[in-house]
Amino acid sequence: MPITFVAPLLLLFGLLGAGVWVGLGLMGVGIISLELFRTLPVDKILAQSVWNGLSSPELLALPMFILMAELLFRSRFIGGLFHALEPWVRNFPGGLLHTNILGCAFFALISGSSAATTSAVGKITLAELDRRGYPKAVAMGSLAGAGTLGFLIPPSIIMIIYGVLSQTSILQLFAAGLLPGLILVLMFMGYLAVYSWLRPMNVRAETPAAGIWSERFSRLVTLLPFLLLMVVLLGSMYSGLASPTEAASVAVITTMAIMAAERTLSLRSVLDACIGAARTVSMLGLIIAAASFLSTAMGYLGLPQQIEREITALNLGPLELIALLLVVYIALGCFLEGMSLIVMTLPLVLPLIVGAGYDKVWFGVFLIVVVEMAQITPPVGMNLFVIQGLTGEKLGTIVRATVPFFLIMLVFVALLALVPGIVTFVPSLI
Repeated sequence: MPITFVAPLLLLFGLLGAGVWVGLGLMGVGIISLELFRTLPVDKILAQSVWNGLSSPELLALPMFILMAELLFRSRFIGGLFHALEPWVRNFPGGLLHTNILGCAFFALISGSSAATTSAVGKITLAELDRRGYPKAVAMGSLAGAGTLGFLIPPSIIMIIYGVLSQTSILQLFAAGLLPGLILVLMFMGYLAVYSWLRPMNVRAETPAAGIWSERFSRLVTLLPFLLLMVVLLGSMYSGLASPTEAASVAVITTMAIMAAERTLSLRSVLDACIGAARTVSMLGLIIAAASFLSTAMGYLGLPQQIEREITALNLGPLELIALLLVVYIALGCFLEGMSLIVMTLPLVLPLIVGAGYDKVWFGVFLIVVVEMAQITPPVGMNLFVIQGLTGEKLGTIVRATVPFFLIMLVFVALLALVPGIVTFVPSLI
């Protein structure tokens, strides 16, 4: 194995293991590798790569989506969402456990972050489920699994970053995530129904069924602001009236109008939301800039071509290649956060995927689902830490609770590989 492959890899794990920020670590790997193995003007390459990475017009949507989510965290949206969903699911097999799944799915439609979705929904549902006697392990596991939907269901921050790095249409990626997201929701809910059937739960008696339909529809009124936001955001994009950036900008204004109507809008809430968004965008910007430079540096070192030759020598078929990548990504996901996983590996993996005949939109959804799995794998699963912060439970207890949902996602990934039309059907309609 050539030194130009081994040295950057050792540098990467050395820097990240030392606690260096991911963005600075990636940038450092590129700088040191080029200085050691190539005689090139590294400063000029770095400057040009950073400019190219951050000047993409598609990235303008990123701060708008993040600001919208920050504003919604400070509204009454989550409490109203649980209030509206409760009468619809309380008589399902599994009862109010389904509020974890549906709550995360709905919140994912307005928040592109997995950890944020898990945190926002968990603050409401975990305490309520515990008060009503639902098994804590299933409540935590279902929240951890469903929280990953924040990456898959559009608008998704990680989809925007993948689209920019891979030069793929963000609108096509958003459309591609809809059907897989719905199927994964149904798989999670199906598991909860089967679990409750096999192991009946001794929960607190729910409201009698008399007048249930009038209660269901009356509570849906609390979802009207959410539906308005969805029409503005998704409707404008998929109808062709607005680009993702334009739709996100209008959605921010709509969110502020909704907050004003419910009297949660204040100068302090707006300032806090802007500060929170600025911190997140700055972190992501550094990672994107570093990933752009590292991709260029790896190109100068010839690593993509070297890896492609090594993989080609294995004579793997398309499905075998996907299976190999799945194993590699699951292993890396145990140690790397999802965003880092994508920006570090995409420059090396994408040429292989395209060469094997896979569509970049399909691979984007596949990769995002695999990254979702990384969110619930120890020792660096972000959703696990979020739930630990909400419950105070030991990490090992939370990990055991998430195992069934990890296996469901593993089956789902296999389904995507065998039936790629699940991903490509909706984008083909646009």
